[in-house]
Amino acid sequence: MSSLVKEDLEKKLFKPLSQNLYEFIEIEFSVQDRYYLCVSVTKNEEVKIIMVKHYRIGLDEKYEVTKKWSLNDLQMIDGKEADTDNPFFDLHFKKVYSLEAYSCASKYAFARTVNKLNHAYLKKDLQIVNFDSTYINDDSIWSSNNKDCLVLMRICFYAFNLVCLSLCPLPL
Repeated sequence: MSSLVKEDLEKKLFKPLSQNLYEFIEIEFSVQDRYYLCVSVTKNEEVKIIMVKHYRIGLDEKYEVTKKWSLNDLQMIDGKEADTDNPFFDLHFKKVYSLEAYSCASKYAFARTVNKLNHAYLKKDLQIVNFDSTYINDDSIWSSNNKDCLVLMRICFYAFNLVCLSLCPLPL
């Protein structure tokens, strides 16, 4: 489903604006409408963070840009609490925007993409706080393009270590 939405967003909104859509997540912004937080790159290699409203008119899907920021203006992403599984986070521009992602995994996907594009295009000191850095940084041993496998790999690693430790003889 999300790949269809991404394809539709690219075709109807981002390609006409001459932008490449890198990531989008659904956010809880309004009870009635669907909203997406998108990260795109322009032809001039400017990274944009765009809030998009999604609605239907009859059978036709429509997208409307409601807010637009430059990554250069982003000062900090605050994940609220790194040790709990919650979808809440703040984007600090000149004003602080408190948002709720559809899931904690999508919050991390957004932060990972912003971090990656920051390193690729801006190389500025962007603060990403209250996130587990293991899942944010690409240089970590657990980084992968298949984000669903990260947790499973980690569990298997710990389980293997426990088995090894339980088989070790204790000195007398």
